[in-house]
Order: sequence, then C-alpha cells, then structure tokens
Amino acid sequence: MVRDPEQGAIVEAGGRREAVRAAVVVGALGVVFGDIGTSPIYTIQTVFSPSDPHPVPINADNVYGVVSLIFWSVMTIVTFTYVSLVMRADNDGEGGIMALITLLRRLGGTRGRRATAFLAGLGIFGAALFFGDSMITPAISVLSAVEGLKVVEPGLEELIIPITVVIIVVLFTVQRRGTAAVGRLFGPVMITWFLAIGACGVRGIVDHPEILKALSPTYALTFMFGHLGIAFFALAAIVLSVTGAEALYADMGHFGRKAITYGWLGLVLPACVLSYLGQGALVLGDESKVSAPFFLLTPEWARWPMVLLATAATVIASQAVITGAFSVASQAAQLGYLPRLRIAHTSESTIGQIYVPWINWVLMVSVLTLVFAFRSSAALAFAFGMAVTGTITITTLLFLYFARTKWHTSLWLIVIGGGFLLTVDLMFLAANMTKLVHGAWLPLLIGLTAFTVMTTWRRGRDIVTRARENAEGSLREFIDDVNSYEPPLLRIPGTAVFLNRGDQTAPLAMRANVEHNRVRHEHVVILSIETQPVPRVLDADRTNVDSLGYVHDGIIHVAARYGYMETPNIPAALRLLDPAQTEGAISIDDASYFLSKIELKMGPEPTMAAWRKHLFIATSYITADAAEYFGLPRERTVIMGSQIDV
Repeated sequence: MVRDPEQGAIVEAGGRREAVRAAVVVGALGVVFGDIGTSPIYTIQTVFSPSDPHPVPINADNVYGVVSLIFWSVMTIVTFTYVSLVMRADNDGEGGIMALITLLRRLGGTRGRRATAFLAGLGIFGAALFFGDSMITPAISVLSAVEGLKVVEPGLEELIIPITVVIIVVLFTVQRRGTAAVGRLFGPVMITWFLAIGACGVRGIVDHPEILKALSPTYALTFMFGHLGIAFFALAAIVLSVTGAEALYADMGHFGRKAITYGWLGLVLPACVLSYLGQGALVLGDESKVSAPFFLLTPEWARWPMVLLATAATVIASQAVITGAFSVASQAAQLGYLPRLRIAHTSESTIGQIYVPWINWVLMVSVLTLVFAFRSSAALAFAFGMAVTGTITITTLLFLYFARTKWHTSLWLIVIGGGFLLTVDLMFLAANMTKLVHGAWLPLLIGLTAFTVMTTWRRGRDIVTRARENAEGSLREFIDDVNSYEPPLLRIPGTAVFLNRGDQTAPLAMRANVEHNRVRHEHVVILSIETQPVPRVLDADRTNVDSLGYVHDGIIHVAARYGYMETPNIPAALRLLDPAQTEGAISIDDASYFLSKIELKMGPEPTMAAWRKHLFIATSYITADAAEYFGLPRERTVIMGSQIDV
C-alpha cells in the first residue's frame, strides 16, 4: 500500500490541533476555574456556621434543601446563564462585563441611546465590583485553605496569617511570567484537585447514598418556599458556591469559550457537585462534622496532603480573578475609563493573555491589607457574596438587553426566561444586602471607589479632549496655513517627527514651533500609532503614508501599524518608508522627535466638582511614559508642554 503524503500531513496537522486544544483546556483549568473550584472548601461550612447572624438549623430536611439549592444555583447561574448564554456575547474574543459595555455602546449609535448609556453606567459599576472581588477572593481563598492546619494540627493556628502572607506575595510576584506560563504550571495541579475532591465526594456518597435525592429540584423548592425565612438568609452563604462564575466570562479572552466550556462540563462541574453531595452526606451521618465538612470528608491519612493541595488550589483561585482584573483594566483603558496603563502581552497566540503591572501591585497591597484586617475567612465570608451577586446581576441585565437588541431574541423569551434568571440573581442580591453591617459593606465601598475613579477619568478625559481639539485645530487647515505663510516659513535642515493621536488635528508641538518660532523642518513627519488585533504586522504592511494634500511641501502623515505582541519602535518603522512616498529622503539617524505633553491644571470653569478635578489630575500621573513606550531615543526627543484647565 502506498502512503498518501498529503493525507498524512493532514492527519498530523489535525493531531497538532487536538494537542493545542488539549493544552489550552489544561491552561484554562489552571487559571479560570480556581475560584469556583475551591468554593466547596467553605460553602456548606458557612451555610451552617453558628457565627452567621441567621444560621440554618442542622437537620436532615435542611441538609437536603441546602445541597439541592447549591446544585441548582450552580446549574442555573454558572452552567446556564454564563457558560450557555453570556459567554456567547464576546467582543472580538474578549469576555467580561467591559466587553458587554463595548457591545452595548456599539448599539447605542442606532437605538436606545439613553437606555444604552444607563446600562453602560451600570456595567461600569459592575466592573468596579469585580475589582472588589479581585481583592477579596485571594484573601478569603488562601486563608480558608491555610486554616485547614487547625483541623489537622491545632497547634499551628498561629502560623496561619504569616503563611498566608508569604503565599500571596509569591503569587503576585510570579504574575509577570504571564497567564500561559502560570496556566501550564497550575493546570496539572487543578486536575489533581478536582479528581481528589470528586473522589472524596464519592466516598461520602457511598456511606449515605440517599443524599443523591438532593439532585431533585423539589428539595430546593421545598426548602426555599417551605422555610422561606431560613432559606432566604441562607442564600447569602449559598452564593459562595457560584463565586468565580464572573471570572469564567472575564477570562474568556485568555483561553476562548470552547476551552472553558469543555473544562467546566468535563471536569469542574462533576467534581464540585460530587464534593457538595459528599459533604451533605457526611453531615447527614454526623452533624458535629459541619464545622469543617470539606477537610473531615477526607480520610484522616490524607488530610495533610489535602491541606497542601487545597492551599495550592486556592492560590489558583486567586489567579482566576487576578487575570480577570487584568482583562477588565485593559478594556476599561481602551474604553477611556482608565488612563493608558503599561500592558505586557504574554502570548503570541492569544491576544487576551496580558499582565498589567500597576493593577497587579495595587491588588497585592489591597489583599494583604484585607488579610491583616480580617484575619480569618469567616470574617470575610459575608463581604464576599456582595461583590459576586452585584456583578452577576448586572451582567445578566446587560446580556438580556444585548440579546434583545442585537440578536433580536423574542420578547416573550426575554420576559419569561430572562425574568426567571433575574429573579434568581435579585434574590441572592437581596439576601446579601441583609449582611451589610456584617461585612457586605466592604465590596460596596471598593466598588464605589473604583466606580468614582473610572467615571471621573472618563468625564475628565472628555473635557481634556474637547479642550485639546480646540487648541490643536484641524490638521488640514493647519497644513494649508503652513503652505500659505507670507513670507514663507524658514525651513531648517533635518527631519522632525511629531507624534499625534491621528490625522484629524494638528500636533500641539508642531503648532507651537510654527506659531512661536516661525520655522519648520525641511522634512516633517506627523506620525500616529495603530495597534492591530494580530500578534505581529509584516514590514510590508507596517506603514501608510498620506501627503495631506501637498505633494512637494515635505510634510506627510504616517500611520504605523503594530501587532499587539510588538513593542512600537518608531525609528525602525520610519526606515521602512519609501523615499518616493516621503517627498524626498528623510534622515532617521539624526531626526528629532517631538512629543506634546499636556499639563493639567485646576480651572475656574464648573466642568466638574473640585474634588473630582483633583482626583482626575492625580489619576493622570499613572499614565505610561510615551517616550519609553514608543522606543524614542531620549537624546533626540523634545517634549513640548502645554497647559489645559480642567
């Protein structure tokens, strides 16, 4: 038999694709599912905790009801709402609440501008709440795992806080390696984790198989409506079982919807359900074990390994929300709700895999502060649910509006199906509101602070943009004036490169040079940077030249295109220009580069409240350095400042 080389190549290529897909799923397991995958450590324990202001009495009916309610909450919110529906709404592969805001803003140009603006504002608050979640999750997750030391060796209780602090510092330090590298490291650990908790769950189920009855929704409904006073308050703890659902969506740009779906349905969901059922079975057999059902479900000989594995898994839980925070911050900056932050892209194959240093270190300081302030996972439990339920409710609302306006989903389906989903979310939110004085105020405070910063930056940016456009004026009109000066402007030898935001307005640095010095360089390049949604741009496609209406005046506009994995290098891009397009040869080796630096000052105009003006100016100081970012030679870079009143 003769081997068909083409067919063999196809088979080999197909095998590589399958290997890549498997690697992405493993990476997703190591980054995305840590938060929701470690919820079994503390959910049932918190529901029945005697320290809860509204504890659930321990009896067989309540155990069946709680386990059933946990199962159906996970199925409704995570599997149905997020995995099946919300994750289909992506912005060029990116997920998260900021992606939904972007999609809604696109719709705002065609219909419902007021509704879109309101929902976008609501979405920004949801994104702000997610930042609160990103601070609380590492603190409560790592603390809950390290607290397992008390179960196996009570004498080690004093080491819980120091060990937690060391773990958190190490976690944030390794973030610069990128989510792909972290995912490859954590993926096998999480696979071991899910297999272990699933196996322990099976052990409990075998001892008391009647717990499987809790899979029927009748037990959840009976508990909810038959004991409404108890069940309603219990929702504030039951919501812990779905913490991390929003991270699945926020991290979609890192690994893709299919990889997350495969990982959830194939491993994470079955393992978590088995763990909850096993813990319920354990409590049915011995009510005294409700104090730590997760660790007590583990055989005694395996508790030390389980504590170590749980610690590793909760570190990964923190990773899920950290990478989600990177995505949200990056998208917020693109939408104009945060200043330009230094962003490092860590993968050549996936645009969403990024590292944002400023966000990373702010999160680390915040997490350590929470650890030292609350000192136990129980103290943080009441704060945890508020951030999650707020984000989930807002995401569901935005998605339903998007589905109706963009996908033209039937109104009856939105009202009935969407109404049911929103009712579930609102019940969880209302239950958590009852915990305000017990710690739920914390994520609201964090969310309001972040919301204030983002909306203030957006408002201030709009004010500065309008003022800058007025100061810069039209680029085409400016070029007309330059070419009609009488007497003509003095042309000095050399090349000047003026960085600009686009080709509509004149660079302030160039305008100042012409109007105050009455000179211009022999060759002038007005250059703007365009980032493309690809890893790298070929040199042949790097630049686009516009003569700006005059073919012999030596002034051109150049748009330089870069892929998201590339570091912009303006001198290298200029060397690629064809002299035939540049109205003569330009000298790159001794070219001067001009940046327009805007100094913000408090202005007398009532554009914003005084405190918001101060906040906007303070936030502007974290903007990434333009000269360093664009690779300009420092010795030939001139920064010309101008002042704008806010």
